[in-house]
Amino acid sequence: MPASTLTVLRRHAAALQSRAHAPYSRQADATVLLLADGTWVPGVRVESAAFPLTIPSPLNALTTAVAAGRTDIVAAVFSASLPAWERTFLTTLPFAPMAPVADDAVAAAPAEDLPTVGSRLDPFLPDAPPPSPADGIRLARRVAGRALVPASAFPVGCVAVLPQGRLVPGVNVEPPDWTRILCAERAALGTAVTYGAGPVTALYLSCPKDPTGTPCGACRQLLVELAPDAVLWMDRGTAPPDSSPVPTLLPGSFRGQALLRDR
Repeated sequence: MPASTLTVLRRHAAALQSRAHAPYSRQADATVLLLADGTWVPGVRVESAAFPLTIPSPLNALTTAVAAGRTDIVAAVFSASLPAWERTFLTTLPFAPMAPVADDAVAAAPAEDLPTVGSRLDPFLPDAPPPSPADGIRLARRVAGRALVPASAFPVGCVAVLPQGRLVPGVNVEPPDWTRILCAERAALGTAVTYGAGPVTALYLSCPKDPTGTPCGACRQLLVELAPDAVLWMDRGTAPPDSSPVPTLLPGSFRGQALLRDR
């Protein structure tokens, strides 16, 4: 007898935990979202030395889906019992009404009515590596069109370049709970960590409504931690893109070495 949809999703979530970046808590977790056609979307916990900037796995999975142009979420499974705040987050998404169906899962329908689990979402852009910074910025502008910004109406797009020229998109996503809003840069980083895609070598950032836009402080902190060797290119509208090595974005950044636990 085939395994149930929730059972398959639980297996995927359990296998994903090893991808989590949790050097401070050592509490790795993962979330798997199920889309209406059976595609599944992974997300892992990504911790920051600045603890409040940690990306929870449900949010990581959500922003990966949105950056891929998918919001047709019909279920979510966590790698352990869902904490109350994560359950609330997942059941209040306006485009994906879901309710608890198990201690570790929420869904838009009874478990037996969910679609069969199919393939994992491919988050990578089909484009070739940008031959110039201007081409990279054009990609970021295009990606910004997928941003989910009901509160700010301020779309942002980011494209992270990975080894072998793979490109990961990120967009800003604004859930009803403003404490869960995630910027495009951090969304792209979270997807790269989840997919074990290797170090980020460059990023292209576009704020189409603001040609002076730069990363916020939270994004600068995560960039320094997770992409320290990368170069960031920033859209300047009709002018040539600006560039900055990531370490220069946040001089004296908090490294958190004293917080690392040796267990």
